[in-house]
Amino acid sequence: MTKPKRPRDPNQLAKLIVDLATGDAVEEDPDAGKNPHAVALGKLGGSKGGKTAASRMTAQQRKARAKKAAAKRWGKSEH
Repeated sequence: MTKPKRPRDPNQLAKLIVDLATGDAVEEDPDAGKNPHAVALGKLGGSKGGKTAASRMTAQQRKARAKKAAAKRWGKSEH
């Protein structure tokens, strides 16, 4: 889930903050229109997925996965 984009221009950002404070503008809820139970289940599963996967791997498997992720992140191919 991503946050709504804020203006990069400091003047536009200041105007947005003033509009939000005075009630002239309203921030949209990113979870609006979604089933709250599904949102809660998604957050629950996402928060434990990596920890559970890592606890089932050996140190060598974790190291291999970390190397692969770093290579993807930095655009380098694996050896």
